[in-house]
Amino acid sequence: MVCGVNGGLPGMSVLNEATGQFEGMDADYCRAIAAAVLGDPDAVQYAPLTADQRATAIQGGEVDVIFRNTTNTLSRDSAWGDFGPTIFYDGQGMMVPAALGVSTLEELAGATICVTSGTTTELNLTDQMAFRGIEFTPVVAAEIDTVYGTYAEGRCDAVTSDKSQLLGRRTALANPADHIILDVTMSKEPLAPVVATGDNQWADIVTWVVNATIEAEEQGITDENVGDFAGSDNPAVQRLLGETGDLGAALGLSNDFVVDVVSAVGNYGQIWDRAFGPDSPLALSREGTLNALWTDGGLMYSPPFR
Repeated sequence: MVCGVNGGLPGMSVLNEATGQFEGMDADYCRAIAAAVLGDPDAVQYAPLTADQRATAIQGGEVDVIFRNTTNTLSRDSAWGDFGPTIFYDGQGMMVPAALGVSTLEELAGATICVTSGTTTELNLTDQMAFRGIEFTPVVAAEIDTVYGTYAEGRCDAVTSDKSQLLGRRTALANPADHIILDVTMSKEPLAPVVATGDNQWADIVTWVVNATIEAEEQGITDENVGDFAGSDNPAVQRLLGETGDLGAALGLSNDFVVDVVSAVGNYGQIWDRAFGPDSPLALSREGTLNALWTDGGLMYSPPFR
């Protein structure tokens, strides 16, 4: 399975040079799909894409699915393909050197701001600054490394992107503590997978694999204890794990595909913890955020496995 990823974004998808494996939330979901469909989470060919390459890659069949910190929007959903469930509720932020001494967007009047081309980020920046009456000069590049390299070299005053991206790329700067992310959210950025239009079965598979990781967390099922739930008295768990019903077969998968998914990557909370949790370089908490389970006040919610 060919999976389109960022490939250079800590937390989402980045190559671990020591192991030769891609890591992060997006990379884990590529592995989850492969586990469900092919029975092998390692049967993935990762295809790093720039933001500008995403539409062409999915429309032209160069990749089977994109998990690449991609925002679901009306225009993309109607033109690119079919989006799956949101895996990360994000918002656009702004990072600046602490030495710049600014804390608001208004204080960036006249500044140069680095931004990636072909993104909602670029459009949101223009909208927000125009709405606030703030003049600025964009410094635009297609490659994410170029964007952050330009910022690191001091050739722009600030850099803007999804807050998850800013957090991830800040860890790669020479002195992360010298840079701050302003306390402002400029947009809604629901990050989700996307597949080409026209294959409803494939779109359903991607959707329900994502849902499976969320439902597994709600039911307390992890990669370590999934076997202990065999023979559960809970009808919802019986259906989720394929012990009753033919839900997997309805997707063209084995009825116990969720067992393969959870065994490979764990539940949503485990995926989050590896990518963003307290033991990761990003140390990003879900508590009190939209990325918490709905039972904890968030928006992570799976439709019923029924």
